[in-house]
Amino acid sequence: MSFGERKKRTLTADETALWAHVTNHIQPLAKRAIAEPDQSATRPPMPTVPKSADEPKIAASYVAQKNEIVQRNKNELPPLAPLERRLRQRLSRGAHPIDAVIDLHGMRQTEAHDALRRFIYSAQRQGASVVLVVTGKGASSVQDSGTGEERGVLRRTVPHWLRMPDLRPCVIGFEPAAQHHGGSGALYVRVRRATRSETP
Repeated sequence: MSFGERKKRTLTADETALWAHVTNHIQPLAKRAIAEPDQSATRPPMPTVPKSADEPKIAASYVAQKNEIVQRNKNELPPLAPLERRLRQRLSRGAHPIDAVIDLHGMRQTEAHDALRRFIYSAQRQGASVVLVVTGKGASSVQDSGTGEERGVLRRTVPHWLRMPDLRPCVIGFEPAAQHHGGSGALYVRVRRATRSETP
């Protein structure tokens, strides 16, 4: 054997088995599956869920309600006040004039309520200070044959009507009248002065 020649070595049984095991798990490059691109990098962003159309309405409703409460608190009238002692004394002695009088005696409740409202509104527009509202004393257990309603019901309900929101802006306070003006069957009503916006 010449110097340049190398004797070929045959593989042992173990080497042959190892090579077979390696080659069995190798796939050719041509058949290798091409890796798919990362879709997370090119995926378009998820569309944002639009806010419900009711949300702006709810927010606007809340703001409007809050503004209404604030405005109502600003415009809230003071509580009803009794007539001043000096004014009551002057009324009792006849030293202070009564600007207008309405007699509700004998009216049905609905009729009396409407008449009272018109009377108070008119009195305020005309600049009245104190008016007299006659309800009649009556007896709550006796019915008025003319109206079919209990007599004395206006005596109980007129003070309630004067406290209601529709008349409160016009009324400062009220008290039972002096005896010569009807006593417990009539009321002195002190009328609030109308503002410029309320004056016709």
